[in-house]
This record gives sequence, C-alpha cells and structure tokens, in this order.
Amino acid sequence: MDRRLIVLAAGMFAIGTDSFVVAGILPEVASSLGVSIGVAGQMVTFYALSYALLSPVIAATAAHWPRKRLMLAGLAVFVLGNLVTAVAPTIELVLLSRLIAGLGAAMFSPTATATGASLVPPEKRASALAIVIAGLSTATALGSPMGTFIGGLGDWRTTMWFVTVVGLLAWFAVYMLLPSIPPLPAVGLRQRLAPLKDTRITLTLLTTLVAFAGLFAVYTYIGVAFERVTDGRPDVLAGLLLLWGFAATAGNLAAGKLTDRYGSRYVIIASLAIAAVNFALLPWTSAHLWSAAIAIVAWGICGWGLLVPQQHRLITLSPGSAPLLLGLNSAALYVGVSASGVIGAVAIELFDRHQLGVVGAALVAVSLVIAEQAYRLIRRERKSDARLASPATN
Repeated sequence: MDRRLIVLAAGMFAIGTDSFVVAGILPEVASSLGVSIGVAGQMVTFYALSYALLSPVIAATAAHWPRKRLMLAGLAVFVLGNLVTAVAPTIELVLLSRLIAGLGAAMFSPTATATGASLVPPEKRASALAIVIAGLSTATALGSPMGTFIGGLGDWRTTMWFVTVVGLLAWFAVYMLLPSIPPLPAVGLRQRLAPLKDTRITLTLLTTLVAFAGLFAVYTYIGVAFERVTDGRPDVLAGLLLLWGFAATAGNLAAGKLTDRYGSRYVIIASLAIAAVNFALLPWTSAHLWSAAIAIVAWGICGWGLLVPQQHRLITLSPGSAPLLLGLNSAALYVGVSASGVIGAVAIELFDRHQLGVVGAALVAVSLVIAEQAYRLIRRERKSDARLASPATN
C-alpha cells in the first residue's frame, strides 16, 4: 500500500475525529454552558458550514501553494481551533472556535483527497480514494468513541483536548512522512465552480448534500436518539459509536473494491435504499440494544459506502476536473452535515426525538431519486456520444 496514502489518511483521521466526536458530548456541552441541546448542536453546524463555504475559496486562492505546505497549514489552524474550543468559557466563543477548526479542515481535506486520487492510475482511483477516506471512517471507529469515553471519564473539555492532541500528531505525521508534492495548476474560483453548469454534476453533488443531511440529522443527536438503550451512560454510547465506526470502515473499503469492479450506480442505489429503510425503522429498532446494534451496523456500512462511488461518478464525468469536483463534493457533504444540525434541532422540537430516523429516512429517499435522475442524464449523454461517434467509425 502506498505510504503517501496512509499519511493522508492519518490527517483525515484527525479531521474526522473532530467532525464526529462532538455528537457524543452534546448533552455535556449543553449542561456545562447552560444552553439547549439544539443550540449545542450548532457546534456541528458551524464547523461544517465553515468547511463547506471556505473549501472552494481556499482551493482556488491557495492552488499555487505546494500541497504539503497547504496541508500542514490547514492542520495547524485546525489544532488552534480545537484548542480554543477546549478552553472557551461561553457558547459564543465555542461556536467561533468551530469556525476556525472548520477553516483548517477546509484547507486540508479536499487537498488530501485530490492528492490521493492523483497518485495512482485511473483504474485504481476508487481504491485510493477509499484508503484516504478510510481515515474519516476510522475516526468514527476509534477517534469518536475514544473521545466520547474520555469525556465520560472527565468532561467534554477533556474530549476537545484529546482532539487537539490527535491533530498535533497528524501534523507531525504529514511533516515527517509525506514527501514534497508540487502544487496543482492554478485555477480561479470561477473556473472551480464552472462544472456546476453540467446538470449531471450538479445532481450528483445534490445527492451527496441531501443524503448526508439525512444521515447526520440522526448522528448529530445520536446521544438523545438512542437514549433508551444508552440510559445516559457514555460507555454504552461509546460502544455504539465504536460499532458504527468499524462498520463505516468496512463499508468504505468494500465500496472502493465494488465500485472499481461494478461501477458506481449499483453501489449508490444499494447504499441509499438500505439506509432509507434502516432509518425509517429507527423509532422501533433504537428501543432495544440488540436491534440498535444491527441498525448502527447497517447505517455505518451504507452511509460510508456512499462516498466513494459518488466521488468515482464525479471523476468519471470529468477526469480533467477531478481535484475541483472532489473539492465540490466535500463542500456538498459538509453543507449537508451543517444542515443536519439545524434539521435535527427543528425535528426534536416538532416531533419526539426518537422520530429523528424518519426525518433522516425521508431525506435519504429523496437523495436516491436525485441519484437516479443523475444516472439517467449520464446514460442519455453516453448514448448521444455513441451516436455521434458511430459515423466516424464506419
């Protein structure tokens, strides 16, 4: 396995730990700072929104930077943001610090995924992406449960100190082990957003946005959505997160192999369809530990089994714009995650908190419809190209 991909995955592990660990400590944050769960949940929204809005801007303005330098700078900003979160005395300062951490993630993550895709031949692209993204899914398997467990031993600030240390270790890994990589060709923001004129690409990005809004509407508030089986115990919640993370890692790596072999469409359909049914059943399955465990496994496999085929579909549509499209897909993902914090907070106020799964299922089902519409346009374009090429070959 290419060592460079492992190093990139290590950086993604730090980013992912910060993204996912907050969900496990929201009740403690709310209690400590004297705010509601919904307000505390905006920690996820601010982090994700910062990432989503800033990643295409940074990718355009910092394209002339050597990629290693850009990733090191991103991890440094990321560490600073988490350090401020760990010591912030008010919710206002906590939310500001999440914006800073999101900026660091925006500098690192799209650069890492685009770099990983560029290091291998086209036929190995999906597998390479799966390795880099495995850093995120491994964060759900190890980083997030560890952070939740540590928070149970101390408090939520201890968890944020843990995330800060993980970020520092990732910085040193990139600094010591990743060789210098030349910068990507300079691309302006207008050029970076130009692929959005292609309806097939727009629908593919919209699939990512809506799907992850549904998937994370539950994850952001997992502590309250599964409270009937956790009974407020951080060790039980950490165990569920650990199970979710291992399933996510398995789903992510399997999706890379399956996409290389069968293409993206079948993997996307299976992931979204199973996830929608699984979420629709959560009001019942989340009431018992054994059924909650099964639901968590299906959720992890399908949720993280979606990301690689989505990225593969985008690269196939426009191989020359791969770095731009991967950056836009990451932005779409984090727009969805940022929206999930708001959607989940509203759903908790309007419905019973155990009905969050139904809200998530509806959004995932909509994303499946969008994905199939994108495929129909892709197939129509292929047929049109084949007809145009036919006279030239006869």
